This record gives sequence, C-alpha cells and structure tokens, in this order.
Amino acid sequence: MKVRTGGGGRRPALVFAHYWGGAAGTWDEVVRRLPPGQATVRFDQRGWGMARDLPGPYHLDRLADDLARVAEECVAGPFVLVGHSMGGKVGQLVAARRPAGLAGVFLVAPAPPRPPAAVTEGYREALSHAYDSPESVGHALDRVLTAAPLPGPAREAVVRDSLAAADAARTEWPLRGIAQDISEQARRIEVPVAVLAGEQDKVEPPAVLRACLLPCVPHATLTTVPGGHLLPLEAPEAVAGALVGFLAGLRG
Repeated sequence: MKVRTGGGGRRPALVFAHYWGGAAGTWDEVVRRLPPGQATVRFDQRGWGMARDLPGPYHLDRLADDLARVAEECVAGPFVLVGHSMGGKVGQLVAARRPAGLAGVFLVAPAPPRPPAAVTEGYREALSHAYDSPESVGHALDRVLTAAPLPGPAREAVVRDSLAAADAARTEWPLRGIAQDISEQARRIEVPVAVLAGEQDKVEPPAVLRACLLPCVPHATLTTVPGGHLLPLEAPEAVAGALVGFLAGLRG
C-alpha cells in the first residue's frame, strides 16, 4: 500500500481517507493550502489507485483495519482522522475503536452511520454502475457529485481515479457499505468531531447529516460551506481553513 507523507512538527498529524471513486491525490489541493510543516498522511484505499491489486474483501471493516494500520505505522504522536464520504464512514469505525493517539475526527461530506431512507436496494444497484465507463463518471460528476464544473485537470483526475479500481472494490461500497448501519459503533466515539457539509451536496446533504449522523455523535459540530459533494476538489480552501480551525480548537 503506497503511502504519501509530508510535514512534521508538533501539531497532530492529519491522516486522510478518500471517497468512493477517489485516491490519495483527491486531497492534494487541501494539503497544499495547509500551514507549512503540517504533518499529513495520504494513501489509496484497498482496491483503488495504486492499491487496486491488493486482495479483497473490500468491506468497511477491512478498510478500517487498513486505515488504523496506516495511522499506527506512519504517525508517532497524536493524529486526526480526516475522512471524505466513504472515507468518513471508515474513519468513524476507526474512531469507535479509540486507538491510541487519536485526537479528533474531521468528516467531509461523510456517509452517515445510519443509512438514510433513500438508500434503497434500487438506489444501490443503480449507484453500483456509476463508474462503469468514462461517460458514466462524467454523468455522475455533472448531475450529482459537484455543484459547479471542476477545472479540466481535476475533472480528468476524477474520471481516471473513478475507473482505477478493482471491480469488487468498485461495487462493494454501493451494494453493501453504504447501507451498513454503524450507529452503535459511532456512539462510542469520544474525541472531538467536526463535520463539514456542502450546501448543494446531493449525495449527503446537510439535512441528512443532521438526521442520520448527529444523533449518533451528539457532540459533533456541523458546518456548511458552498459546494457539492466533492468538497476537497470544489472548495479546498474552505476545507483547509476548517481543518486549521479544528486543529486550533484541539490545542485550546
């Protein structure tokens, strides 16, 4: 599993987990806007990008095992889990285990622990074909994932990353992971939790997060910013700024 690290210093390290369809590079523009010296860890989740050849299964608990191991092996001191969408749900599972060194959790447009009513069997079946081809990825980008068009290079990277997955990893999340109820695990999270939501997000809108996440993690705070579901690409400045604020609050 290829891991990208950077920075150092006394601040808690940020350990990033990308969304379904993403890769380590999804976070590049966010990391670029963080203060100099901020320690960061990024990696391709099992079945995606450079990790596409890692064997399955690719279910949430296996992804949580991977994330926990990356944090343990790559960070010597305190760390904050930063998860986007599917990565946010994986991060919740890891946080529920209360690993040593965990200082906080920062969730970006996260999949909530309790699946919304809209996540029906028919919805999941249709979603499982969203990344079948460059055309289907483009359709998802234009109609669902973003509130405004991405710049050309970013759009090309999303299409490439969405297609660069093991077949079983591509279908595991929509067919099973998105519908898995982890409410009981989420209630065991004790560290500070911040949730950042896109005001125009059609995948995990703020109303869904208020109904299906906050009751399970009542000490979490929810902030909304302009943008759709792909906030690390649509609004990296806002994500980085909120992260810096969250870290400052931990030190306070």
